[in-house]
Amino acid sequence: MDSSFGPFDAFAFVVMGALVLTFVVVVVNLGRLPGLLARKWAHPQASAINAMSWIGIATGGLLWPIAFVWAFTVPMRGESAAIKDARELHGGDRADGVATPTPALRLTSGDEEPQS
Repeated sequence: MDSSFGPFDAFAFVVMGALVLTFVVVVVNLGRLPGLLARKWAHPQASAINAMSWIGIATGGLLWPIAFVWAFTVPMRGESAAIKDARELHGGDRADGVATPTPALRLTSGDEEPQS
């Protein structure tokens, strides 16, 4: 039995290392994707989507599809619904379909009321 380490064995190790590295890069990018999309679109639950995505990757991909779909949803309760209703009421959206941000100022006790 020959127990020497030859050039084909070295090539096999290099190929195996490249495959493992590619697999790790793909898994990390898939784990980051829902969180990145949610932050890009200013989703109010972006942190929870990011956490669910990484937990989903750690559990073998069970929760990852839910996090991915969740990143595309628009929550319709609470403050988000009120902002959307106000934009629809006052025509806050531009003609090209892109929503314009509605500035919200919070006054502290020492601030003056803005003058019109």
